[in-house]
Amino acid sequence: MDFKVEVAKLLAAAADVPLEDALATVEIPANKTMGDFAYPCFRLAKVFRKAPPMIAQEISEKLDKPEFIEQIQVVGAYVNFYINKGVYAQAVLNNVLREKENFGKSDIGNGKIIVIDYSSPNIAKPFHVGHLRSTVIGNAIYKIHEELGYKCVGVNHLGDWGTQFGKLIVAYRNWGSKEAVENNGIQELMRIYVKFHDEAENNPALDDEARLWFVKMQEGDEEALTLWKWFYEISIKEFERVYEMLGVKFDAYTGESFYNDKMAPVVEELKDKNILKESEGAMIVDLEDKNMPPCLIIRKDGGTLYATRDITAALYRKKTYNFEKCIYLTALDQNLHFAQWFEVIHKMGYDWYKNLIHVPFGLVSLDSGKLSTRHGNVVLMEDLLSQAIGETKKIIEEKNPNLENKEEVSKQVGIGAVIFNDLYNGRIKDVVFSWERMLNFDGETGPYVQYTHARACSILKRAGEFSLENIDYSKLSDDASLDICKLLEAYPDKIKDAAIKLEPSIVTRHLVAIAQAFNKFYHDNPILNSEAEVRQARLAVVVAVKTVMKEGLSLLGIDAPEQM
Repeated sequence: MDFKVEVAKLLAAAADVPLEDALATVEIPANKTMGDFAYPCFRLAKVFRKAPPMIAQEISEKLDKPEFIEQIQVVGAYVNFYINKGVYAQAVLNNVLREKENFGKSDIGNGKIIVIDYSSPNIAKPFHVGHLRSTVIGNAIYKIHEELGYKCVGVNHLGDWGTQFGKLIVAYRNWGSKEAVENNGIQELMRIYVKFHDEAENNPALDDEARLWFVKMQEGDEEALTLWKWFYEISIKEFERVYEMLGVKFDAYTGESFYNDKMAPVVEELKDKNILKESEGAMIVDLEDKNMPPCLIIRKDGGTLYATRDITAALYRKKTYNFEKCIYLTALDQNLHFAQWFEVIHKMGYDWYKNLIHVPFGLVSLDSGKLSTRHGNVVLMEDLLSQAIGETKKIIEEKNPNLENKEEVSKQVGIGAVIFNDLYNGRIKDVVFSWERMLNFDGETGPYVQYTHARACSILKRAGEFSLENIDYSKLSDDASLDICKLLEAYPDKIKDAAIKLEPSIVTRHLVAIAQAFNKFYHDNPILNSEAEVRQARLAVVVAVKTVMKEGLSLLGIDAPEQM
């Protein structure tokens, strides 16, 4: 039963207004003493030509109080409804207990395909903490949409093409060796890449040489492509190791190089549609009518650019997947880039350009400041995760030295803390790492939510066998029980809201609210030592909370250990 809808139906009949209007007007008061739902009558003053308090009184007199309503009270211009706590708890908890892990799932996306382009690190550069946001936000958006019945296609659009590889080839030929790369892998590639930029500041001719090597790559030069493929294979090994630690998988690794032989027809199409223009030897799409700089498609040396490859990739994905939406997870500073090439798709005459969605996010940093691969100021993702695991293990050794599977739990909690810390913040905000805050078992953190789930598991384990049949829900009449039921009832809508807004923090923060409410419930209400009927009803609350918290954490890509 959706109690808000049922209250709106009562009001629609009593006030003679459309159900949609009544539903849109019903509020949930911030002050609990003002009821569980409230209906303000100000908007009806012009219709009925009466004072709002008088309208409220007349509406209340026409209402037939159903079983699920305990009390109806008029306060000024508001009609306040107080829900029967036992009936409410029964409706909410029975729904969770019946649906189990399917509670919150929906089929609203059935038959619809969503492509999600996320993570997308650059080949031959280390997978550092700056890649975390795109990876975990994209993974959560994937899982949230999947929960709603969409068929999701996760694409890792690797940065495996472009002038940076010309730079790396020049760097390798000048300052690298096969032995050093084979021994040190991506660290050696990073070292020579940083050296290239240091040297190029004093010798601009290096940049020209790098551009020539990239053109050779595009033309199929054997030496250039052999080196590129070697750099690619070294990088993928590291990336996959990090993805395994994060529990992230992709449906396709179609990076920029995948579209190298697919760009020429797209460039021809732009020419045929009279969209492409020459400007100072380069080929551009003029976007002056949209108050944007031109979108550069072909450089004057014949090289392609990010926009060329992104446009080609979008056309390929539409043809291959026939997506409902194609979502791109990148940093906020790429807003203009996406706005430009989305508009090029529009000018090409494809009305599905409206379904290309850029989802920007803020930067991630450490106390030392912003990250940059050009200058070597990076913290490797693998090192960060390993440190999180190590720090967590120290805490567990101190708090619960006899815990079984300490290694596995340290990994689940440490990595979960990193992911949760990122997803707790609104994605548009910048994130600064703080070990003390991130690994706090008492704050609004991943360990706090995981610990609450483990507490629920512990209660159920100590309870032994018990029945969830014929529960007397009238025993759940306290505010702490009601608060949990309200949060559980809201959970499915939070998932939908997170999908609509492409904002995983909505789910993350809701899980914190459930954890806080459950810990208050646990503090206020003895569970295992209560008399039989009360014990049974309170254990039903514990089962429901455990179920929702485990599934909610799963949507964020986080494990839910049963012991901590």
